[in-house]
Amino acid sequence: MKRKCLVFVLILGGCMLFVPFGCQQQNPTARESLVPTEKPPIQVENEPEAVKASPKITFDKMLLDFGEVGPNTQKTGEILFTNKGDGPLTIIKIPSCCGVHTHLDKMVYAPGESGTIQVEWTSGTRPDVFSRTMVVHSNDPVEPAVTLTVRAKIVQRVVCEPQRLKLVFDEDNAGCPEISIRSLNDEPFSIKGFKSTADCITADFDPNVEATKFILQPKVNSAKLQENLKGRISIDLTHPEGNTATILFDVLPRYQLSPPLIIVFDTEPEKPTMKTISVLNNYKQEFEIESVSSSKGVVGVKVLEKKKITRGYLLDLEITPPAKGDGIKFSDKFEINLKGGEMLSITCNGYFTKRKPTLSKK
Repeated sequence: MKRKCLVFVLILGGCMLFVPFGCQQQNPTARESLVPTEKPPIQVENEPEAVKASPKITFDKMLLDFGEVGPNTQKTGEILFTNKGDGPLTIIKIPSCCGVHTHLDKMVYAPGESGTIQVEWTSGTRPDVFSRTMVVHSNDPVEPAVTLTVRAKIVQRVVCEPQRLKLVFDEDNAGCPEISIRSLNDEPFSIKGFKSTADCITADFDPNVEATKFILQPKVNSAKLQENLKGRISIDLTHPEGNTATILFDVLPRYQLSPPLIIVFDTEPEKPTMKTISVLNNYKQEFEIESVSSSKGVVGVKVLEKKKITRGYLLDLEITPPAKGDGIKFSDKFEINLKGGEMLSITCNGYFTKRKPTLSKK
């Protein structure tokens, strides 16, 4: 009995020791959960001095619109910008583009300082809607490249009629009509010059007369026109928005060669080949071909057959290439001699056959 009591006392004492020991392990955690946790202070790094003193470029407008302008007219405009940052602003470059040119008085601007981009542009010769961009490069860290736009609408202020002359050899004065020049905005002007290709066409005018409309009577030099079947007339004016009037001209030639260029491929040196060409008169005038010859003597040419057709002839030509030499092609000009002294010319270009080198059998 005593032994059982002893065992019971020992067990009870062990439980009492166990309970305090377990509480001691948990109590510190309980206390910590009740005490407010203080977060460590956030450390703010000082901003670099360069960031504090940064430039900032701003513009009063992003579009420079010249509105309606006449052809060949020089326009100038301005775009204002300001450095609204804390550091010096440096304009690095403003590349020119498509006739738009810029100018700055200086490149560096202090905080709060403003500057002006001066823009120069000359309009083209034809009606058009002009729109170009230019990029301003600076040391602004946020916007180092800013795109600006230049725009305009090119409209006619002076008009010429006709705008193109179709001339012919079988009419008086080559069939050239009178030329009318008038101001579309009622701005008076005077004529200061009249110039044509090779002086084929001339006209009388008084540079001291000012008006809103002129009628010119052109004079055609047929001999010079024979050598210049295409060209232009440039008329210098004093109109503030149209200082030049341009008129194109072309002439119906007396003769037409088809094809206009002779090309022969895969030819052998000094081995004849045949080509057919036609020689026609555009004015339905009779003519006669006397001979065909080489002007340079590089290529041999001979008429094998001459056949009469409507408005002209068909010529079968025998063409003999030169000795090959070191080249792979050749060129010459053939002269077609007409009865009465007239001469036509046609270019002949030829190419030799490319042969692969053959391997010799051993």
